[in-house]
Amino acid sequence: MEDNIAFLLGSWASSITLASIVFRIFVSVFFSALIGWERSVKRHSAGLRTFIIVSIAGTVASLLDTFLEMPMRLLSIAAIISVVRIARSSIFFDSRKQMMGLTTSVALWTTCIIGVAVGSGVYTIALACFIALISVLSVLPAFETYLKDRSNHFEIHLELKNPLNLQNFITTIRKLGLTIDSIELNPAYKNSGLSVYSIAISISSDELKKYKTHKQIIEALSTIEYVHYITEI
Repeated sequence: MEDNIAFLLGSWASSITLASIVFRIFVSVFFSALIGWERSVKRHSAGLRTFIIVSIAGTVASLLDTFLEMPMRLLSIAAIISVVRIARSSIFFDSRKQMMGLTTSVALWTTCIIGVAVGSGVYTIALACFIALISVLSVLPAFETYLKDRSNHFEIHLELKNPLNLQNFITTIRKLGLTIDSIELNPAYKNSGLSVYSIAISISSDELKKYKTHKQIIEALSTIEYVHYITEI
């Protein structure tokens, strides 16, 4: 089955020639550069060069599979497995026990798949995958934040000046119409002089559910004198 875009470009785009090799690598670099740029401007661990290299690796592996007539696309599979291992190393937990780098990790893996598709000459699938990925990375975060901020459940990172203030904080939370689901002491701040907690909260007040966002609730809690720092996880 011939690719639609390859059909429009001509027979050279489907065959392995110098022109098609240069074109496929160019397309691969172009797509991955846009994805890498999106990650870089948001200061994520893997940036522009990492995404380009990963995509080129997938493209070249796929080209070699085609040129050498490798059974089962062995080099493409090996490239994808290698990227999975690299992507796993970009996942870590910060001092608040919050997982970081997961989106970048799967974006790296998907970029390699795009590279393999381009190298195989399946331009339509590569373009569709690129559009879907770049849309998810650049458009959906705002929508995700919108939904998250209107959820009745959220988790906070809380730093108190004194551990004796925890009970006062709990009392204040309940008066505001909030319910504490769990409290966990964060040992990473053991010698900082602060008492640091991860607290899961549910909004039980009907008034708060209708009129208050998580940001507004946290801003109100941050004005309490014994609260050193508070943010949503």
